[in-house]
Amino acid sequence: MLLKEYRICMPLTVDEYKIGQLYMISKHSHEQSDRGEGVEVVQNEPFEDPHHGNGQFTEKRVYLNSKLPSWARAVVPKIFYVTEKAWNYYPYTITEYTCSFLPKFSIHIETKYEDNKGSNDSIFDSEAKDLEREVCFIDIACDEIPERYYKESEDPKHFKSEKTGRGQLREGWRDNHQPIMCSYKLVTVKFEVWGLQTRVEQFVHKVVRDILLIGHRQAFAWVDEWYDMTMDEVREFERATQEATNKKIGVFPPAISISGIALLPSSVRSAPSSAPSTPLSTDAPEFLSIPKDRPRKKSAPETLTLPDPEKKATLNLPGVYASEKPCRPKSE
Repeated sequence: MLLKEYRICMPLTVDEYKIGQLYMISKHSHEQSDRGEGVEVVQNEPFEDPHHGNGQFTEKRVYLNSKLPSWARAVVPKIFYVTEKAWNYYPYTITEYTCSFLPKFSIHIETKYEDNKGSNDSIFDSEAKDLEREVCFIDIACDEIPERYYKESEDPKHFKSEKTGRGQLREGWRDNHQPIMCSYKLVTVKFEVWGLQTRVEQFVHKVVRDILLIGHRQAFAWVDEWYDMTMDEVREFERATQEATNKKIGVFPPAISISGIALLPSSVRSAPSSAPSTPLSTDAPEFLSIPKDRPRKKSAPETLTLPDPEKKATLNLPGVYASEKPCRPKSE
């Protein structure tokens, strides 16, 4: 198990971001989906939790099969997906990811939102006070993202909101910008396979970090699209977009409820003690990809040989820039 705490500041308030995070997740999922691939919304319903009160439960499936290399497709089921279950008690959320093919793999994310610049060192004391973890700050304006995801229109250094006047963020913007809020995310990655655990868990955290950076950049860059929305309007946008996304990837639209409070079965309702988090990328991990500079064999080998993770971890694929932002140990 590898535990890290991420802190992502944004030039918004917590109240504003309640709308923004819902809008961003729906739009991003639709953009990243295609026929047979992408994010299928299985369930999206209000519910009442005895401890946290009213919230929203969502279940999604992220289909990945065509993203895998040929040798992996030969040994995994044709329908390969990651399941996301999320409980949204904004400003507190829980999100869990599990894999249909890797039962010993999971990602658990707890998120809290506060109106500050990431200065609360005790925000997760009730959840992980005695657990050792790293604290990593993510800067939506100055941290590099993988080149294939870069859009100038979504770059906070260039974007300026017409409705709020915020934007064109510069180095050090978090020190004096108002308003400012922080997404605190406690991320636990588990991959309980001997010999691969440490390498895979470290890799997954790099992927998670990129996803958090991209998602929060988009939420701010799209602020003029969602800023005037009410909660009812963003829920309707969410419902319509999710149905369109399901049709886009070729599944029948689920019944999505956006009003009223429903009590879900206890197995669903009692989440471990986030709601939609930033979206999960459908790109295959680099250690599952066939390097472009390696010639393909004309025929499959007699024995299936898995790639050496020690060697794969050192590959530098073109167009991908790994973030090397330092993490500091959590202060006691």
